[in-house]
Amino acid sequence: MKSSSLTADLLLLGTAAIWGFAFVAQRVGMEHVGPFTYNGIRFALGCLSLVPLLLAGRRLPEAVAAPMASRLFLFGGGALGLVLFVAVSLQQVALLYTTAGKAGFITGLYVVFVPIFGLIWGQRPKAGTWAGAVAAAVGLYLLSVTGDLSMAFGDGLVLVSALFWSVQVLLVAYLSPRVRPVELAFYQFSICALLSLLTAGAVERFAWSGIRAAAGPILYGGVLSVGVAYTLQVVAQRSARPAHASILMSLEAVFAALGGWLILDERLSLRALVGCGLMLAGMLFSQLWALRK
Repeated sequence: MKSSSLTADLLLLGTAAIWGFAFVAQRVGMEHVGPFTYNGIRFALGCLSLVPLLLAGRRLPEAVAAPMASRLFLFGGGALGLVLFVAVSLQQVALLYTTAGKAGFITGLYVVFVPIFGLIWGQRPKAGTWAGAVAAAVGLYLLSVTGDLSMAFGDGLVLVSALFWSVQVLLVAYLSPRVRPVELAFYQFSICALLSLLTAGAVERFAWSGIRAAAGPILYGGVLSVGVAYTLQVVAQRSARPAHASILMSLEAVFAALGGWLILDERLSLRALVGCGLMLAGMLFSQLWALRK
């Protein structure tokens, strides 16, 4: 393996670890502040962490853009920020009712949903996508559905958030070739931060003591999870092999379960572990099927 490819793989592994352990930070942070306060502050910090990249990007030649790039950026980026707000809000509230490990695995289903949602644009998912979806669905049943065929409230919220994450990924895929990616990220994070803080002001009680107590998890979620991990992903995927990237990014769910076990003393039953294994297999199979040649 070339050194550049190995370095990219290590960076992607670090990105997956940061995002996986972020589920732990999200749960710990809500011991002191509400879910919307946590999200508002962490995405505001994430915006600040992108400022150096914004300034560096201003010095580069203009990217190829569509004739209506400014209008596309304004309205497309606004829609992206709104979808991101809904996705992170559902996920954050769900963590009040479910474990970090389960939330990580269910959120990871977006890698299966994305190609299926491509049907809306006339795309036909390959056989591997459908096989991965079936494996992930069975795994989700084992992980989250109880004996009376009902899904736990928190798990249901995470599942809905995964649907919105899928929409967010598709919007990014459409917009990023047409506008500056870092500016798009800054714009969507800003909208998400603003909407989260406005919602927090309406439904949550603000206290500086709670924010100080949650400073560590908030800094992790804002600076590391949003700022550093985003930068690592952008840098790594310039050199990473697609197959490696698919495998390594899917490990986010594994790191979420590992973090929940090590830090929060979360335990999964044998049935839930089998479900997690099937879900991870479905995610990987869906992504790697097209690369089999």
